[in-house]
Amino acid sequence: MLDSSRNIALACALSALAGYVDGIGFLHLGGLFVSFMSGNSTRMGVSFAEGHFRAAAEAFGLIVLFVLGAACGSLIVLGPGRLSQCRVLLVEGALLVLAGLCHAYGLENLAVAAIVLAMGLENAVFQIEGGSGLGLTYVTGALVKVGQLLAAALTGGKRFGWVPNLLLWAALVAGSAGGALLYQRIGLAAIWFAAAAAFALGAWLAADVWQA
Repeated sequence: MLDSSRNIALACALSALAGYVDGIGFLHLGGLFVSFMSGNSTRMGVSFAEGHFRAAAEAFGLIVLFVLGAACGSLIVLGPGRLSQCRVLLVEGALLVLAGLCHAYGLENLAVAAIVLAMGLENAVFQIEGGSGLGLTYVTGALVKVGQLLAAALTGGKRFGWVPNLLLWAALVAGSAGGALLYQRIGLAAIWFAAAAAFALGAWLAADVWQA
């Protein structure tokens, strides 16, 4: 999937978007995540073991919403037509707009729910038929790939095959820093910029498909 400059650029842009949103969500939720469900799963288990059942339930609720978002994204991708990637991003943008509106009207829980659904949805952009795709809102797999492809490079494989996955990681880190910095200035209203980015990427994909 990271086999062309176009796909690498798109994946890095989406990873940066996910990092931006997760940085906002992490600060807003006080240590929980809107896209990194491994972290939420660990928090859920630890909270349960410590008897903090409400905190465990909050983490579990975020996980359920993320899974629902991923399922919705897959349904969109598996639909007919050449614009499936574009449709996923447009729906993601719409969910982020909904989150911004909910925040503006004081509906913080609904805003967070819309954000988590959007993050689950995003992972369907590079889904391949009949299976999973490229994870865009978490980079553990990308870092594993960096290590594996570095080993391959050292044993005669492609010299720079590890670079695209390292770029994914760097994009997410940069995005999360940007999201955290902006959240400190304007709070959850920073999500409006993420919505604009999702729509812009969707428009770019649509133009790319029609020109092909």
